Amino acid sequence: MAKKFFHVQIGDTVRKYEEGTTYRQIAEEFQTDYQHDIVLAFVDDRLQELFKTVQSDCAIRFETTGDSIGHQTYKRSMSLMLVKAVYDTANHKDIEKVRIHYSVSKGYYCTIDGNIVLNQDFLDRVEERMQLMIAQDMPIQKRSIHTDDAITLFGQYGMYDKERLFKYRRVSKVNIYTMNEFEDYYYGYMVPSAGYLKYFKLYLYDDGFVLQMPTQEEPEIIPPFEPQNKLFQVMKESVKWGDMQGIETVGALNDRITKSDVHEVVLVQEALQEKKIAEIAAQIAANPEIKFILIAGPSSSGKTTFSHRLSIQLRANGLVPHPIAVDNYFKEREDTPKDVNGNYDFECLEAVDVELFNQQLQELLTGKEVVIPTFNFVTGHKEYGNEVKKLGANDVLVIEGIHCLNPELTESLPNANKFKIYISALTQLNIDEHNRIPTTDGRLIRRIVRDARTRGASAQKTIRMWPSVRRGEEKNIFPYQEEADVMFNSALIYELAVLKPYVEALLFGIDRDCPEYLEAKRLLKFLDYFVGIGSENVPTNSLLREFIGGGCFKI
Repeated sequence: MAKKFFHVQIGDTVRKYEEGTTYRQIAEEFQTDYQHDIVLAFVDDRLQELFKTVQSDCAIRFETTGDSIGHQTYKRSMSLMLVKAVYDTANHKDIEKVRIHYSVSKGYYCTIDGNIVLNQDFLDRVEERMQLMIAQDMPIQKRSIHTDDAITLFGQYGMYDKERLFKYRRVSKVNIYTMNEFEDYYYGYMVPSAGYLKYFKLYLYDDGFVLQMPTQEEPEIIPPFEPQNKLFQVMKESVKWGDMQGIETVGALNDRITKSDVHEVVLVQEALQEKKIAEIAAQIAANPEIKFILIAGPSSSGKTTFSHRLSIQLRANGLVPHPIAVDNYFKEREDTPKDVNGNYDFECLEAVDVELFNQQLQELLTGKEVVIPTFNFVTGHKEYGNEVKKLGANDVLVIEGIHCLNPELTESLPNANKFKIYISALTQLNIDEHNRIPTTDGRLIRRIVRDARTRGASAQKTIRMWPSVRRGEEKNIFPYQEEADVMFNSALIYELAVLKPYVEALLFGIDRDCPEYLEAKRLLKFLDYFVGIGSENVPTNSLLREFIGGGCFKI
C-alpha cells in the first residue's frame, strides 16, 4: 500500500509528513524556534496532545510552558507523576489517599492519608523516584473507557472520590491517563512523557508537603519556597470544615444536593460565614484605638457585601461604621500616570492622591470635621459636596480599595489605629482528590455572572479582560496579603452549583471562532461536574447575591 503524505503548515513553513507522524515529532523539529518547551499543538485551531498524529493537510501552531494553557498542562502532568511516585515509594496498602489541595507559594500543598511516616527521608525517596521517571522519559498514555467501566475501575483502585464523581457524568466516555501500570483521571490535557517535567522541588510543610513548580513567566526556573502562612491557615481551616461536613469534593457535594436537604448545606455554610464576620467585628470592637478598617482583595471576592455585613456586626457591637471608597481619592485625570501603552493606569498606587487621603484621615483622627471628596469619573476630577465626616467616640471608617493592605497607602497613620482585612474567594472544594479547583476559576465565574447582570458585558469580554485583571492583582494585591490582621474566605462550598445555570448560557454564547472560545469550552466542561442548585435556596444577605442579584443590600 502506497504511503500517504500530507502538507503541514507551521508558521510560514510548509512541509510534507507521512500519515501517522506524531505532533511530538514535528514539535521536536521546530523546538529551536521556541524559547520554552512545546507541550501541546493547535491543529487547525483545535487543541491537541502531542501523541496525536497527522491524518490530513493541516496548519499547526504550538503551545509552550510559557503560555497559559501549556503552563497548566505542565502542572497537571506534574501532579500525575507525583501521585504515581508516592504510590511507587510507599506500599500501596499503606496509602488511603493522596490529596492535592490548593496553591502554596508557587506550588501545590499535598497530604497523604494512611499508614506512612511523612518525613524528609520519605519525601527524598519520592523525589528520587520522580527524577528516575524523568530520566527514563516514562510515557504518559491516554485511553478512553466507558463511564460505567471508569466507576468500577476507580472503585477497585480505592479512588472513591473519582468513583463518586463519575456517577454524575452525563457523557458516556472518560479519558484515563496511564504511567506504566498506574492509572488516573485528570481534568485536561497532558504532556506526552515524564521527560517534559524536569523542573520541580518537594518541601515538607505543615502536615504535608508542597510540590513547588515554575511560574508561567519563568517556566525553567524553580522559584524559592516562600509560604504565606496566614493565607495557608485560612485555606487549611476551610478544607478542614469541608471535611467535617463530609463535603471534600464535587462528588460529595452532588450527593448532598441529590440525597439530602440542600437547604441545610446552604444555611450551615452561611452561618459559618456570619460567625466569622461576627468574630472579626468583636475583635475590632475590643480595641477602642481602631478607627480605620481597611479591606482589600482581588476581583469578585465579594468585598462590597462583606463590608455591609461587617458594618451590621460592628453596629451590633456598639460601633458606628462609615464607608469610605479609596476610588474617591483618585488624582485629577491630567495627573494620572499612564502605562507602557499610553493608557491611564488607574490600578497603580500612584493614581491615588495618597497625600490628601492621609491628610484627611489624620484630621479625622484628631477630631476635625472633614469634607470627603467624590470622584467624578466623567470629568476626571474630585468634587466636594455635602459629605462631611467627623469621628465620634464610637465611629469607625470602613475603607475599601485594592491598595488597602499596601502600607504606603496609609503611611502617615499610626498602625494602632488601623485594622486590615484581606478577603478572597479561596475555593476549598476539589473536583476529586487529585484535581483541584483553582481559586481564580471560581472568581472568574462569579465575575462573568455579575458583569452580564450589572454591566451588560458578554462572557467573551469578561474572559478577554481577565488576564489584565489578574496581572493587576499580582502587582497590587497579592504581595500584601500577609499584611492583613485577619483573612476572610468568601468562597461558599455550594456556590458553583448555584452559579452553573447562570454562567452556562453566557458561555455557550461565545462563538467557536472567537479567541475566548477555548476558555469557555474549558469552563463548560468543568461546570458539567456539578449538579445545579436553584437560587431560591440562597439567603438575601449572602455574599453570592452580589453576583446573582436579589440581595438585601444596596450595591
